[in-house]
Amino acid sequence: MRVRIIEPIQKIQQAKKKVCAYARVSTDHKSQGESLENQIQYYENIISNNPDYEYVGVFADRGITGTTENRPQFQKMLGLCREGKIDLIITKSISRFARNTVIMLQTVRALNEIGVEVRFEKENIYTLSGDGELMLTVLSSFAQEESKSASDNMKWRFKKKFEKGELIINTTRFLGYDKDEYGDLIINIEEAEIVKRIYEEYLSGNGSTKIAKLFNTEGIPTVTGSKWNEQV
Repeated sequence: MRVRIIEPIQKIQQAKKKVCAYARVSTDHKSQGESLENQIQYYENIISNNPDYEYVGVFADRGITGTTENRPQFQKMLGLCREGKIDLIITKSISRFARNTVIMLQTVRALNEIGVEVRFEKENIYTLSGDGELMLTVLSSFAQEESKSASDNMKWRFKKKFEKGELIINTTRFLGYDKDEYGDLIINIEEAEIVKRIYEEYLSGNGSTKIAKLFNTEGIPTVTGSKWNEQV
């Protein structure tokens, strides 16, 4: 009697999708910085907790407009896509990914050609789906027009202020001052102490490079929270 050994059927495991997320804020303002940190944490959680996903990372550009391709983290992400290290990009919305319709479509088409999908959460668009590109073309045009409209409105407000002889000062990067509800400058007490210290150190014979090194050693923050250098 012959005995036939039946080998167990091995279950083929489907490879996990290599997934990343892209996030962006257009200014260095504190509130937007906090928003970016929240986005990063959010995407880390949803990707890492999905059993079908392999977490690649979150690529985040801070203080850079979506109308340009010159975004370091954006370009780094695209480079990894071309190397086959990313299968899916998740992003909050079309405007976060790019506000320029041409850049948007060129980028998405290039990614489609190498099998990389982009998922836009707000608009619920999957770029590898049948109607993905049509929806993307229409909605990205709206995003670009919205950006242009916002820019035109800003220019108009600046023009009117100049006509009235009003100063336009961005206090976001202006150490020592804030603006009140009427747009007038008011002294920021904490930052004013740092300004005084800079003058004191300079009058004591310390140059900008030495002052920057000293402040970094003491953990004194710049107006944007970054490290000091001789140009700050």
